[in-house]
Amino acid sequence: MLKRTQKFSWLLLIVLPLLLAACNGAPKVDWTLKIDGEVSNPLTLSYADLAAMDFVDLDDVLMEKSRGEDEVRSFSGVDLAMLLEQAGAPADYSTLTAIAADGYAIEISKDETVNGIVAMKQGGEWITDVDPDAGPIRLVFPTTPANRWVFQITEIIVNP
Repeated sequence: MLKRTQKFSWLLLIVLPLLLAACNGAPKVDWTLKIDGEVSNPLTLSYADLAAMDFVDLDDVLMEKSRGEDEVRSFSGVDLAMLLEQAGAPADYSTLTAIAADGYAIEISKDETVNGIVAMKQGGEWITDVDPDAGPIRLVFPTTPANRWVFQITEIIVNP
């Protein structure tokens, strides 16, 4: 009986961490975000890397749209300022260039990025599940009209 209990204990020690790691809820997505340009530590982060970071919640954000009705939504994701700090962006950078998977690029002033996040969830659900055309990750700036946000973000270039 003792051997069976020991085997079961060993099995739990091996399987339990694997199950817990798989249960963080993040979907398996093949996606990377690069942060480069005028930084001292360029970053390349996988979707899993981002999903493992602490999230910031932006509740009741007004999405001012250039077409259609404005909407109020909530988002969760990684604090952009923290990512820029990790990449070694200078405090006095002037703009960011955000590039989407389809090649769309937009220059965003430092003032527009206040409280910005790399959003991974919308309304508590993973963007890749609820709005795949806008995901799996997107830049969200709560004080900037939604037409300045970037869907399917792949790269952030820090400009002097």
